[in-house]
Amino acid sequence: MPSFDIVSEVDKQEIRNAVEQVNKEVANRFDFKGSDARVEQAEQVLTVYADDDFKLDQVQEVLNAKLIKRGIDIRCLDIGRSEKVSGNKAKRTVTVKSGVDAELAKRIVKLLKDAKLKVNASIQGDSVRVSGAKRDTLQEAIALVRKQVTEFPLQFQNFRD
Repeated sequence: MPSFDIVSEVDKQEIRNAVEQVNKEVANRFDFKGSDARVEQAEQVLTVYADDDFKLDQVQEVLNAKLIKRGIDIRCLDIGRSEKVSGNKAKRTVTVKSGVDAELAKRIVKLLKDAKLKVNASIQGDSVRVSGAKRDTLQEAIALVRKQVTEFPLQFQNFRD
């Protein structure tokens, strides 16, 4: 029976490379001379540091640009609020979301059922498995999900006949 998986994955190596590029650019930029602006990474959490909120926003823009350039969709970023650290320093945590969360998975399953397509959708951990009798109905399901779910980046993998 033909099937495919709906997943949301982020390449961790590309994130690491983007963080290194941001730190390199911030170290060389004239407007950041003498400031403590940087980005640190711990697994799926990025922490942006700067001297004030304006520079924090500047570093965030550079980070977003580098991530986009490396092919990472910034819709998977959960950007937190800026916090004051010691003195005038500020920091912001940015969480990289991966995997289809339960609420979105339920919404995808409901969307496919309401569309009356002859497919079966089941939630399997971080992904949604969609199976159907015909390849064409699966392609219709992919088109429908792409059209309806725009707030979170999704990939369609393991398409099997």
